[in-house]
Amino acid sequence: MEYHVKSGNPSALRTACLVLGVFTRRQLTGPAKQIDQISDGHLSAILKKGDMDGETGQFLMLYDIPGIQAERILLVGLGAEKELTLKSVITAWAGAVKQLNESNVIEVTNALCALEIKETDLAQRLRESVITAEDQVYRFDQCKSEAKPPKRPLKKLSLFIGEQKKSQTVLRAVSQGEAIARGITLAKNLSNLPGNLCTPSYLADQARQLGKQSTKLKISVLEEKQMQSLGMGSLLSVSRGSREPAKLIVMEYKGGKPKSKPVVLIGKGLTFDAGGISLKPAAAMDEMKYDMCGGASVMGAMAACVRMELPINLVVIVPSSENLPDGAANKPGDIVTSMSGQTIEILNTDAEGRLILCDALTYAERFDPAAVVDVATLTGACIIALGSQASGLLSNDDKLAAELLEAGNRATDRAWQLPLWDEYQEQLKSNFADMANIGGKGAGTITAACFLSRYAKKFKWAHLDIAGTAWRSGDQKGATGRPVSLLSQFLLKRAGQAK
Repeated sequence: MEYHVKSGNPSALRTACLVLGVFTRRQLTGPAKQIDQISDGHLSAILKKGDMDGETGQFLMLYDIPGIQAERILLVGLGAEKELTLKSVITAWAGAVKQLNESNVIEVTNALCALEIKETDLAQRLRESVITAEDQVYRFDQCKSEAKPPKRPLKKLSLFIGEQKKSQTVLRAVSQGEAIARGITLAKNLSNLPGNLCTPSYLADQARQLGKQSTKLKISVLEEKQMQSLGMGSLLSVSRGSREPAKLIVMEYKGGKPKSKPVVLIGKGLTFDAGGISLKPAAAMDEMKYDMCGGASVMGAMAACVRMELPINLVVIVPSSENLPDGAANKPGDIVTSMSGQTIEILNTDAEGRLILCDALTYAERFDPAAVVDVATLTGACIIALGSQASGLLSNDDKLAAELLEAGNRATDRAWQLPLWDEYQEQLKSNFADMANIGGKGAGTITAACFLSRYAKKFKWAHLDIAGTAWRSGDQKGATGRPVSLLSQFLLKRAGQAK
């Protein structure tokens, strides 16, 4: 989609459709009041007829409004003014974009950006408007023989900022929104592909394609022989049950000062997870193609970083494999040795994500990182605890955890911190190895993070469990692209470009 910024008086905007907000009790927002005044109370007169009172989720299309240049006006209900939040405005804007994309309107101007919202700034509102618009027009039809896109989809979006001038901050916010949206789209596309197409080798090829976009980005792909020589026995034990060879994808972006320590993002890249010998139930097993959403999201965050040309050093690591049942696959009771030298008793072969992540965490030590964040669809327990609203967050550093929580709140891609107390480590005890790969029924998300923490003692580390947020099920089945927005906001802040 093409993006522009417009300012001035809303009545002078030449657009196919102008989106304006209405609060409950038919109270007009600022830009809507200006239009109402120019049109001699036309909007107020229409609202008095009772077709709309401003409740959340209401929409009303108007034509031939006197005194203005816009061909149409779409009134959007925002709910009570005193309860206005960025989330509620973005939700209303999402509904408007969806409706317009399915109509014959190919160009729209969003005046909701001009609304003052507590604890937000204009740059944030612009960035989120772009990301939301791209999310609503996204379609995945790569695997359909006959794609049927809208006949006249939205192609141009103008963002109205009121009387303010088009500053560099404003323009940068729009370009940041575009970059993050493209990163989200990449994550969605990779995640939505089926396991027979999106294999570890395919993920590696996509990383190489991304590497061609910047001279600052270096791509390395470690093969199984190289991982074997490094002692990655834990990671390689997972791929033994598959005909697809495991890959360790390493992406190094050097946009910061040469001696500046990099941020390292690690994403679980299980391109299909049948559970191994501890086979999953058949129902909804197709959704286990989404077990690589962590890997897809960190690749999406890298894509956004490259496009924004952030002045930061960033390393992305994606351990990628399949987890299938086979004569050579891990068996319950097997003991493997990780790259760190620690031994692991595999009590459940379906707890494989932590087995590939632990070796990736050890590999990250060589980069002397400023911070490490791993992202994984790791535990069903996280879905039980937090549902689809928030990603689970656990960390060995409170300051890093606070950074990620703030980034999630600002990007409307929230996380919630869970405890990582030493008492939970007791659940990982094994009679035969240094640790077991599961900790029993209680606190499954926490004990999974406790397992990973044993490989993250040499740096500041945080873990994001996205099992509940990475994709939707049911009629709206599909990847969400989360937490690319959270990670991108985190990187923007680290790079000194949050505003």
